[in-house]
Amino acid sequence: MSTNNPIPRPGSAPRVGTPARPAQRPTQRPATAQAPAGKPVVRKPAPKTPPTLVKPAPKAKARRARLLVSKVDPWSVLKMAFLLSVALGIVTVVAAIVLWTVLDTIGLFDTVNSFINDIQGKEGGTPFDLLSIASLGQVASFSTIVAVVNVVLLTTLSVLSAWLYNISATLVGGIGVTLTDD
Repeated sequence: MSTNNPIPRPGSAPRVGTPARPAQRPTQRPATAQAPAGKPVVRKPAPKTPPTLVKPAPKAKARRARLLVSKVDPWSVLKMAFLLSVALGIVTVVAAIVLWTVLDTIGLFDTVNSFINDIQGKEGGTPFDLLSIASLGQVASFSTIVAVVNVVLLTTLSVLSAWLYNISATLVGGIGVTLTDD
């Protein structure tokens, strides 16, 4: 019980070791205020003392914590792996389209067509056309199929890896990680 309040209120916890309130500073009058005798208050210039610099606190040592990853949640691994594999699939499709456009712009398909037609000769029959085999639509369709297969495979393998990690972590204890507070 505190000596400041000898009668406790019902339902309140006892106050232990409460510090006393600091003394209040006396209020100062503004510079434009008049003295009681009608004389204006004259401000004295502040003494020219060098400002005292506050010394910074010493840098604390970095804390280190050694933790153990003992379990990985397969559901969170599924969500993260699906999200990242969809992003990788989008990158795959866009990269395939951009690569095809660059190759067509520099004239690679025409060069390959003329090279193969020169090797084939005039008596080879119909001339070779690479764009009939690898048109933009076919390249985009093939890269989309590859991206969908990658999404399914990467998501499945990630969940399987998380499941296998959980099994092996129960046997050996998991992976030790040391974290520092810098």
